[in-house]
Amino acid sequence: MTTETFSSISDWPTGGFPGVRTNPDTLLPAIVNEEVMQSALAESSDPADRVMALMLEGHPGEAAELLAEARYSDPESFKLRIFEAELHRATNRFDRAVELFRRLLGEVHGTAEEPVVHQYLGRAYFVAGNHVAAAESFTKALDLRVALAADASLIYSSAVALQRARNVLELAS
Repeated sequence: MTTETFSSISDWPTGGFPGVRTNPDTLLPAIVNEEVMQSALAESSDPADRVMALMLEGHPGEAAELLAEARYSDPESFKLRIFEAELHRATNRFDRAVELFRRLLGEVHGTAEEPVVHQYLGRAYFVAGNHVAAAESFTKALDLRVALAADASLIYSSAVALQRARNVLELAS
């Protein structure tokens, strides 16, 4: 069995926003520096950033309200559509989250956004307990990120997620 040791939070994969990292055990984003996150939010005009923060702070109802307003103003926003599905995942409506991510995959196939959706889809599968499907999604995200020469932090994030899913599968067998 392969296990990876994370000596500190700084070893956790980036969470895609300042002050946020991905917990390598749960594969969920977590606020690791509230002050840094709040500072970045104060400088941001993107409503998706505030939606993400509200979800991480445990306020899904407020996140849903802000998301609905933002989606009304910008219904085609990729980031808002990701967070719509993420909100379903965060509130344990896994089937709906997977459905929305799979729909997005059909729309972004062959684009630079495809590995992003595979990564989020893998997270939804992982949290829902479907570790086989999670490993498949993380593999696709990792392969695409490598092929697209994505930022090293994104490749690392996919590699950590894939290894975690494989570890859970190995423990289950």
